[in-house]
Amino acid sequence: MTFTAVPLTLYPDMFPGPLGHSMAGRALESGTWHCAPVQIRDFAADKHRTVDDTPAGGGAGMVLKADVLAAAIDHAAAAHPGLPVLAMTPRGAPITQARVRQLAAGPGAIILCGRFEGFDERIFDARPIEQVSMGDIILSGGEMGALLLLDACIRLLPGVMGAASSGDDESFENGLLEYPHYTRPVNWEGRTIPEVLRSGDHAKIAAWRKQQAEDHTRLRRPDLWERHVDARDRPASGARQKKKE
Repeated sequence: MTFTAVPLTLYPDMFPGPLGHSMAGRALESGTWHCAPVQIRDFAADKHRTVDDTPAGGGAGMVLKADVLAAAIDHAAAAHPGLPVLAMTPRGAPITQARVRQLAAGPGAIILCGRFEGFDERIFDARPIEQVSMGDIILSGGEMGALLLLDACIRLLPGVMGAASSGDDESFENGLLEYPHYTRPVNWEGRTIPEVLRSGDHAKIAAWRKQQAEDHTRLRRPDLWERHVDARDRPASGARQKKKE
């Protein structure tokens, strides 16, 4: 199965962009994934190919028109049946590594890239669209967010990273930030690789890495740490039921 990325955008030349290089680029060349950007402006009905209009109620900026967006989405969905439709917007739910893994295990995604002040809200009522945010930041458009999302998915496709376990210990995969890494030289500017990593004792190394991941997460991302602790300490449903009885 080929993973198919269908960005709906006013700037189709931005794709595959950086995803045409390195691991993602090699995977694109080998046919592991396919990129089929769609120009939203092609679905404007007037002679000026208008895709936006002023906000209802007044205000700055312009808003992408629901009728044009719907036509582009319907076209993409008909051409690529079965693909989920995602919209890149800071109003969406923050993306998670778990959701990325779900998307990477599927046939691909249609990704609606916003511009200007965003989308006419009615498009979300009229079409099944998952609103996704890449973080608490504002970008000039959804294309950069779409590239980030696609990179996160493509690297998980079979064969892209080489060994299937390459991404298992990385940040967010187990609800924690990743432990720190070191490599030669052993001594650099008076700083040495921790002795435990040079010990050859795999059990001690694993314990050190686990402790480091927990310490870094607790100090740098208390929000992640809180969720990790809650998930770790949460009893199984059967245990909860037994306690209630």
